[in-house]
Amino acid sequence: MPARAQRRRGRLRRALLLAALLSAYPAFVLGATYAQFFRAGLPGGRHGPADAYRHALASAIVAWTLSPRCVEWVTAVMERDGRGNAARAMDAHNNRIGARIGARAGSWGDLQRAVREAVDRGGVNARSPERITWLAPDAWQDRLY
Repeated sequence: MPARAQRRRGRLRRALLLAALLSAYPAFVLGATYAQFFRAGLPGGRHGPADAYRHALASAIVAWTLSPRCVEWVTAVMERDGRGNAARAMDAHNNRIGARIGARAGSWGDLQRAVREAVDRGGVNARSPERITWLAPDAWQDRLY
């Protein structure tokens, strides 16, 4: 095989390895989040307590494994920092709480317990920056997307 083709093949392998590594972390976060989410048995998969739990837990995992700053970046992009509608505002609010929980957690178990306890203390349209929130029950949907 000519040297030029070998270099191209080497670059392709490195690019594929990098792509695999970059996709492994989001897969880990989603897998860990949904494993707990499906066991939680909470109502309101979209806009309700289950949605709030999913956002807070994913954000706590990211903050615990990487940094709360990463949660801020994702929230800015995915949720537009809560601007636009009540659902985005709810998600951004819960992401911030999850990031704080993750930053303080001493262990994986502590993280999971703290998120669940925060959701158990949450409520409809909670305004406190320390309290998980979700929309009113008439806005809840069972679908997850």
